[in-house]
Amino acid sequence: MELTSMKNIGSETKRKLTAIGINNAEELSNLGSKETFFRLKAVYPEICLVHLYTLQGAIDNTDFNRLPQNVKNDLKSLSDSMK
Repeated sequence: MELTSMKNIGSETKRKLTAIGINNAEELSNLGSKETFFRLKAVYPEICLVHLYTLQGAIDNTDFNRLPQNVKNDLKSLSDSMK
């Protein structure tokens, strides 16, 4: 499945994902939001927590702003630990 067919994934996010070797929805889902975020952060240090929410929302097929609070808290802890 094409990356841009996933919720939250537009052309700019697709460009960044393909730059780190993620070319389709299955690869993103298999790698997971956290590992993908680590890899993106290594290449694009300016990316922020919203990118992590976006990735998780894409994997979960939900709008990133509708992620459950416990999921957001977990992802925020990871992002904070990388600062």
